[in-house]
Amino acid sequence: MKKYIFTAVIGLLSVASVSAQSKKNAQVSKLYQNYLTIKSSLASDDAEKTSKAAADFIKTSSSIDSKTISQKDLNILKKDASVISETKNISTQRKSFYELSDYMIALTKEFKISENPVYVQYCPMAQGSWLSSEKKIVNPYYGSSMLSCGTVKAEIK
Repeated sequence: MKKYIFTAVIGLLSVASVSAQSKKNAQVSKLYQNYLTIKSSLASDDAEKTSKAAADFIKTSSSIDSKTISQKDLNILKKDASVISETKNISTQRKSFYELSDYMIALTKEFKISENPVYVQYCPMAQGSWLSSEKKIVNPYYGSSMLSCGTVKAEIK
């Protein structure tokens, strides 16, 4: 009888652990969706839309539990997104996108943020990486002037 109770308790703990991890993944997944909107807006050279997308990113990051992502990392994400949000200068927005992308790439490796593969892409001209939900290169660092510059460096499943 003790064996069955022990097995049941372990099973319940496993389900609770999986459920907690799913909730964490969902929180970071929403952040990833906001990030993709920032990336797309930069790629289309739209500073106004980029600013709004960054404000949405900040709002989402503020709702994430510091047990999911450390407060230190959340503060860095918010700082980079704040620079993007507060300016209408596309060059300044792109400069802050470098570090934001580096942190988001690290989070993507830690959490399952999408059912589909996530692509890490790199532009040798900008010397910067970013995340994408598709293999097609749409460069946020140069926008329309060099929209297809870059390569897929990794695929995160």
